[in-house]
Amino acid sequence: MAAASAVACRSLISRASRCAAGLIAGGLFVDPFVRRAGLERAAWISATSVVAGLAVFTLLHGAGYVFVAAALVLVAAGLRVAGVVAGVNVLRGLPPERTTIGVALTDTATEVTSGAGIAVTCTILAALFTGTITAPHWSAAQTAQFDGAVTVAGLTLTTAAAALVGWALLRTRRAATPSAPPRSAGASGQPAHASGPSRNG
Repeated sequence: MAAASAVACRSLISRASRCAAGLIAGGLFVDPFVRRAGLERAAWISATSVVAGLAVFTLLHGAGYVFVAAALVLVAAGLRVAGVVAGVNVLRGLPPERTTIGVALTDTATEVTSGAGIAVTCTILAALFTGTITAPHWSAAQTAQFDGAVTVAGLTLTTAAAALVGWALLRTRRAATPSAPPRSAGASGQPAHASGPSRNG
């Protein structure tokens, strides 16, 4: 029992180390990418990457770990870039004495959205999976239930993410569309139809 626990612990530490190394290495490319692509383009590329990663995981998670790894790379890279873009936009729109509040709001929004995604996924798993999920041996029915629950949860998160990206795109386009110019007045400052003198009898 102790040997098995030690092996599991070493495996967990090894995976955590690889994840940390990947995050640190990925961080070296975020800033150059954002500088080269620009904030707006980087935002849409990162958002598309997150949605694509969720879609790949939802549709191909049962086809092998290669597709799971690809989905994780797409989501992780998109989130890193999106986090930088969101932080820069928030801080750029605030006066210098309020940047601390902006950073706190950005971090809070990240934590809330992450918690919401976990809550949705766990709720779907609990609703569709029968039995104890931590049991050492699953039946064929439980395995099928778990796979179906993962697919439903993935579709839910992918649809929600795509809807949010589409909503943001529409808002950005509306904000970028210039409003119609005001109607010009006549030379005397009066509307054109009233610029001339009126004729009496």
